[in-house]
Amino acid sequence: MGTSRSEIIELPGPEGEDFGHSSEEEDSSGESELVSCTQGTAGVAIAGLLGAVRAQGKPMIDFPKQKIVVAGAGSAGIGVLNAARKTMARMLGNNEYAFESARSQFWLVDAKGLITEERENVDPDALPFARKVKEAGRQGLREGASLVEVVRQVKPDVLLGLSAVGGLFSKEVLEALKCSTSTRPAIFAMSNPTKNAECTPDEAFSILGENIIFASGSPFRDVDLGNGHIGHCNQGNNMYLFPGLAAYMTEEEVHKGIIFPSTSRIRDITKEVAAAVIKEAIEEDLAEGYREMDARELRKLTQEEIVTYVKDNMWSPEYPTLVYKKD
Repeated sequence: MGTSRSEIIELPGPEGEDFGHSSEEEDSSGESELVSCTQGTAGVAIAGLLGAVRAQGKPMIDFPKQKIVVAGAGSAGIGVLNAARKTMARMLGNNEYAFESARSQFWLVDAKGLITEERENVDPDALPFARKVKEAGRQGLREGASLVEVVRQVKPDVLLGLSAVGGLFSKEVLEALKCSTSTRPAIFAMSNPTKNAECTPDEAFSILGENIIFASGSPFRDVDLGNGHIGHCNQGNNMYLFPGLAAYMTEEEVHKGIIFPSTSRIRDITKEVAAAVIKEAIEEDLAEGYREMDARELRKLTQEEIVTYVKDNMWSPEYPTLVYKKD
């Protein structure tokens, strides 16, 4: 599929959560928890978004072509946007033009509707993603356009929810997604807990049919679509926070709409991701070695030897059996 398994994707700094929530509301005592949570959300979302590209039958390098409507301009939504924009820019050449070009692939909607440069008192973190007025006009949109209008006019490849508003992806919104230019649009209802999910997999599959990709932040059961077909619900758990995971999904899995690996494979895939990180660190002259292996020895290892080195240094949760005997 033309994927690059050694590509390292950097994540931005902390943002936060909610549909119209400001990061200024967080007190300093919760700052480190917020940083960790938001970076995890961003990493999981990027892994899922890259996986969705593959599930749409395209190589991951086509990610910068994805049209993404984001519902939620709080710190979590902005954090994911920044990570996605940076990822796209890296794929496009990692220069100023690439960064600006990537910006145009996102439509950000909050409680007041589509955010454009006409918005008064816009959050500084959201400002880079405010649509230009003329640009929005050419698309038949305006400042404050509703989510339904935006989805209908943009015809996105991805509808990404980080709003913390349960049911935000209403029947009308999902119906509008039928106009997507993608043959297999992706719906990410990422808000937690379950009551805050923008929609359920049952709602999405019942309205849009089986040719969609569905991911959520909360756990949901897969959907029985009849005739032996299953609508897979991908839960974006924080153990999937490595974007590189998307490259290690099998063709069979992505064809079924599965964009996160099963827990039974997570250690093997994590081993491969770790080996790719080491290889990149060696190429960028950042590797320092570990334990008995110094940087010079690391550089001499083949890819297969690096994977073995990682495996040998992975912790395994193996515990001795303790038997209590009475005297």
